Amino acid sequence: MTRKRLPYASGHSVRQVLRRKRGDRTPVDMSGAASGSSGAGGASSVGSVVRRFLAEYSSGTPSRLKVLDAYLLYVMLTGALQFGYCLGVGTFPFNSFLSGFISAVGSFILGVCLRIQINPQNKAEFQGISPERAFADFLFASTILHLVVINFVG
Repeated sequence: MTRKRLPYASGHSVRQVLRRKRGDRTPVDMSGAASGSSGAGGASSVGSVVRRFLAEYSSGTPSRLKVLDAYLLYVMLTGALQFGYCLGVGTFPFNSFLSGFISAVGSFILGVCLRIQINPQNKAEFQGISPERAFADFLFASTILHLVVINFVG
């Protein structure tokens, strides 16, 4: 049984209408092969994307944000290591695992909030908040988070 494609009221198929909405006037290859990237070409394109990302990150990111990104990477790896340990060894002192993991996740979330607030590209959204005020809020919230975590350990 063959399926019949229903045209739109204008008489065009769905594919033609979608191409026109995108502004694409080139014919669409529906053979399933990706044009321009094979197995070896795909790896080199991923490598070039990573190199370009690292070049733009190193040249366009302020040093404050780079330090904060290093902290975020450290906290994320700490949480991943704790979770991996839990999967491999077990959760015998469950409160300890849970409090350590909550500390890592909470610290990561607070760090991301700080990064968003001190990013120069977001100045318009946080007009009344200076970077020093954002850092003070981060320290206050981290203190509360870790008091709760220490209380949870027991």
